[in-house]
Amino acid sequence: MKNIIYSYATVFLLVMTACGNKNNETTTSDAETESDAIVVTQDQFSANNFVLGGLEERSFPDVVETSGMIDVPPENRASVMAFMGGFVKKTPLLIGDKVKKGQSLVTLENQEFVQMQQEYLQVYNQLDFLKAEFERNQTLFDEKIASQKNFLQAKSNYETAKAQYQGLREQLQMLNISPSQVEKGSISSLANIYAPISGSVTKMNVSMGSYVSPASEILEIINNEHVHLELTVFERDILKVKKGQKIEFTIPEASNETFKAEVYLVGASIDDAKRTIKVHGHLENEDHTGFLPGMFVNAMIMTDTKNALSLPDEAVIESEGSSYVLKLVSQDAEGYTFEKFHVNKGHSFGGFTEIKSADLKQGDQFLLKGVFDLIGG
Repeated sequence: MKNIIYSYATVFLLVMTACGNKNNETTTSDAETESDAIVVTQDQFSANNFVLGGLEERSFPDVVETSGMIDVPPENRASVMAFMGGFVKKTPLLIGDKVKKGQSLVTLENQEFVQMQQEYLQVYNQLDFLKAEFERNQTLFDEKIASQKNFLQAKSNYETAKAQYQGLREQLQMLNISPSQVEKGSISSLANIYAPISGSVTKMNVSMGSYVSPASEILEIINNEHVHLELTVFERDILKVKKGQKIEFTIPEASNETFKAEVYLVGASIDDAKRTIKVHGHLENEDHTGFLPGMFVNAMIMTDTKNALSLPDEAVIESEGSSYVLKLVSQDAEGYTFEKFHVNKGHSFGGFTEIKSADLKQGDQFLLKGVFDLIGG
């Protein structure tokens, strides 16, 4: 009898223990459910200017992400060099100075300039005599009075002098020395170098008294009136890129603003080492101030479009490497209950983010404004 009583007591304790565990599990489960839900009262919702909204179907572009730089056409960039060497006699310019086409940039001094002008003047003064001698011998030869030898010698002397005259004249003009002034007896050891284009001085490689050797760069001028994008696209993406496609780009080191351009030219050959190709883009607004050649840009080339469900960018929060939204679970007079819902993001464009999730539909409501205040990032 005593053993039977002990058995009943044991069974009673086991049943009570099991019931206690079941109640604990239920309590724990309820707590976890409550912790996943975010409740916002009506007063909180209004005070924080929270906004509800649904998924919206929008057009999203397929993009090719690339990078490059701001550049100018070759005709807007000039390297100024000297035809002949010389010492810098005058150089009033600094980097950043604006110059106009034809403006004097640098004055060089060299005694060889004097020698060249003397040779030119000497040939110039002989030319009339040699021409007259040639014509006289030609007449005599035609009349069979002078020998052919004398005629050919006179012709050779005149043609040689004329070639020297033309060559020296061209050299003087390349030095910006006026041949007509030399013909009047005006000889100078100085030669000016003039600006081939209008623009701004971006490099200055000489100073007063320094020697400039032939073909060495004295300074550089860049005209920023027409700038363009020079982008680098990888081989795997190049078949997607076509002339006329829209480009959106940013200059991350200088501005958060997004600028627009258009594909104007796609390169015709691939860089063997990098397996890339150059894409030339024209800016939509060339009057925008502040663009300088050499600025680094991040760009997106819009290659195609597709329709997709989306939410505003601020409705999607990144947390621990995943993306989340706050989905409305219930709403009553006291407030709103939201659920933190994991989603897969697609492209972001125009302030909206593509939402990829089979568990969401257009009738669902989400918190569009104020998500970061509730769950952070």
